[in-house]
This record gives sequence, structure tokens and C-alpha cells, in this order.
Amino acid sequence: MTAADTDTGKKSRGRRIILWRHGQTSWNVERRFQGSTDVELTETGIGQARRSARLLASLKPDAIVASDLRRAAATAAELATLTGLEMTLDEGLRETYAGVWQGLTHEEIIDRHGEEYAAWKRGEAVRRGGGELETEVADRAAPVVLRHAEKLPVDGTLVVVSHGGTIRTTIGRLLGLEARHWESLGGLSNCCWSVLGEGIRGWRLLEHNAGTLPEPVLGDDD
Repeated sequence: MTAADTDTGKKSRGRRIILWRHGQTSWNVERRFQGSTDVELTETGIGQARRSARLLASLKPDAIVASDLRRAAATAAELATLTGLEMTLDEGLRETYAGVWQGLTHEEIIDRHGEEYAAWKRGEAVRRGGGELETEVADRAAPVVLRHAEKLPVDGTLVVVSHGGTIRTTIGRLLGLEARHWESLGGLSNCCWSVLGEGIRGWRLLEHNAGTLPEPVLGDDD
């Protein structure tokens, strides 16, 4: 038991990381691979960000860090406005660079790069479109998240605003999963989030693809 536990008479819950995907863009609607292309939010995306920000603000986050791409920065700005927190932008949280795949629709990728796409889905290390490996994305993104998490108070909460692929690889890395298993983490819908909690044996996945306020686990598993 820590000093904080003794003072409050309560068990410390540990630090938490909320990984929040940006709101909708026009390329999301068209199913175009965005990657590191700097696409703005749609009006729907702005509305999603505002709704989600109201929910996340009620969790009283201590810090906000976001990708510097406009769709993530604009999403983070909604939460920063509500909480009064200063957000930090970091290019290390950008989406996966995917070379010639960027700007192509899902159907165009399968048509033009079908073997490469299939290999990626099988969990093989693939430079999609000649771009980054998923492990390279984790190499740049996970340290950013951990660096900001280490600055949190004992029971503090960090909100990380990023992109679907980057969030998945970061979660996989922080959970200690082998890269070939990262695909088993389902994708995040626009403006949904995942929650990692600090446990005795490291980070744990508490919520995934959530769009409502996280509820505590009440049962034998916690």
C-alpha cells in the first residue's frame, strides 16, 4: 500500500491511459487509406469529437497529447477546451505511413496490391505501399505515450488522441503482445477509445472501442 492509499483509506487504482481515435473525415467515409495524409474532420467528425469530449472530460484527465495531424489535433482541441488543459502535439503519434497505398480506396488496394494486403492480414511484416512496418510505428508511438504517462500523478489519467492503426500497435506493444497478434485487437470506430490501466504486472486493457464512460469491473477478475 502506498502513502496515498494510507491517506485516503482507498486502494490506488493506478495510472490510466485513454487512447482516443479522431473523428470522421471524408476519406473515412470514402474508405480511403489516409495514413500520414493530413485530412481534416468533416462536420460530422467535429460533432463526434464534441460529444466524446464531454464524456471524457467527466473523467477529469490530467494531460492530453495528440498527433499533430489536423484530424487528431482538432479532436483533442475539443477536450482541451472543456478541461482547460494544454494539449501537446507530437508527430510520433501520426498514423502509419503507407506510401502508394495512401489515397487509395479499400477496393483499389485489394485490386492493385492484393498479395501484399493478404500477407499483412496474415500477420506478416509488410511495408504497406512501401511505407512503415507496424513495429516501426510502435517504436515511435509507444515511447511518446509512456513518456507522458510517467509524468502523471499516482492515479492520473492521460488522454492520447491518435489514429486507428497507431493506437492498435501502441496497445499491442504496451500489453507485450507479439506483433503478429496485434491484428486480433479490433479496430476503433471514429471518436471511440480504449482504456489501459496500470496493474502489478504492467498495463492491462480495460476497455476497447468504447463510446460510453468506462464502468469499473465488479467481479472476481479484478
